[in-house]
Amino acid sequence: MKHYTKEDIIRQVEVENVKFIRLQFTDILGTIKNVEIPVSQLEKALDNKVMFDGSSIEGFVRIEESDMYLRPDFNTFVIFPWTAEKGRVARFICDITRPDGTPFEGDPRSNLKRVLKEMEELGFTSFNLGPEPEFFLFKLDEKGHPTLELNDSGGYFDLAPTDLGENCRRDIVLELEGMGFEIEASHHEVAPGQHEIDFKYANAIEACDNIQTFKLVVKTIAAQHGLHATFMPKPLYGVNGSGMHFNLSLFEGSKNAFYDENAELQLSQTARSFMAGIIKHVHGFTAVTNPLVNSYKRLVPGYEAPCYIAWSAQNRSPLIRIPAARGLSTRIELRSVDPAANPYLAMAVILASGLDGIRNNLTPPDAVDQNIYKMSRNERELNGIDSLPSSLEFALIELEMDHIVREALGDHILEKFTTAKELEWNKYRTRVHNWEHEEYLRMY
Repeated sequence: MKHYTKEDIIRQVEVENVKFIRLQFTDILGTIKNVEIPVSQLEKALDNKVMFDGSSIEGFVRIEESDMYLRPDFNTFVIFPWTAEKGRVARFICDITRPDGTPFEGDPRSNLKRVLKEMEELGFTSFNLGPEPEFFLFKLDEKGHPTLELNDSGGYFDLAPTDLGENCRRDIVLELEGMGFEIEASHHEVAPGQHEIDFKYANAIEACDNIQTFKLVVKTIAAQHGLHATFMPKPLYGVNGSGMHFNLSLFEGSKNAFYDENAELQLSQTARSFMAGIIKHVHGFTAVTNPLVNSYKRLVPGYEAPCYIAWSAQNRSPLIRIPAARGLSTRIELRSVDPAANPYLAMAVILASGLDGIRNNLTPPDAVDQNIYKMSRNERELNGIDSLPSSLEFALIELEMDHIVREALGDHILEKFTTAKELEWNKYRTRVHNWEHEEYLRMY
């Protein structure tokens, strides 16, 4: 991460002829918001004096307490490369404060910082995340609206001509690199029209910032190619959905706290307890890591997404996989998270769950090294393998019962999040869907 001073930013804005500044933040549901100001207001923004109406943002505050201030994180300053021809636009990612300067408890980014302080109190210095976000590309119609028509028929790691998204994906990579991303790989995924771009891990806050920036770049560049990029977890029936695997590691200074060269699998007791905490609380946090009605149509057997709660270093079907790399690269891969998740909230609940495991010296169940999808229900029960919640409704019930996850969200975010999600579930539950017409209309 670059470290900018106020003077650095003012100088670069002048040199690069930046005309507008976007002050970006994320609401509780994970949607990117921004307040755009002309460059003449830059110093006001850098002095944390730009105000906005918080009552107009989903899940923020009531109208009588609406004044909020945007506090730019100088180190998130970046100029959008694609704006060069139209008057350059730069952006900051901001924390949100109340008028007295205290962090706003409804700000997902500030909330994650609160949970990170609890981590530091236990002696850890950083929580790192390497995300693997997947997305689909669909064609736009003549009015610029998304269709369900895919732009390719490619499969896993295919090249052109079957992978017609290759040029779009390459342009996305170039734009990301122009913004300072270190791209590790990009490829076509399993389903037609599905893609993955992996970028280097970072500390929790920076990694979540990167996810939000990544989504913005992907959607922007796709539109320039006449395509719609969607991070919807399961846009098509009968093919794989999109996940966003989280590769997680805790550090104590320069030491990876998950690595112990003398332990079984070279996994430290810290790693095992952290993993046990995730397993203990995954029912409770799944509503946050898989926040849509649609998320649960991905978490079904047969499409590589995890739906059973187990871990392994030898196969890819469980909830948690331990990749082969060791030393500083030792990590836990949580495979259930999907790209619709608000990354700041997802990281907060996952970290809190893992820390609960460490505090209580929890021990995970034995690894399951066979293909869980091929097990019968009885075999799963004999091996103590439980399932993830099967719907948003059940996930919200589990969230209500898990005090560690609730505390990780805080009262404000918890109330606003659950209210919004209960409304979403009820809208879905009471809607009559095409499947019902196809199955029942003639028969009954």
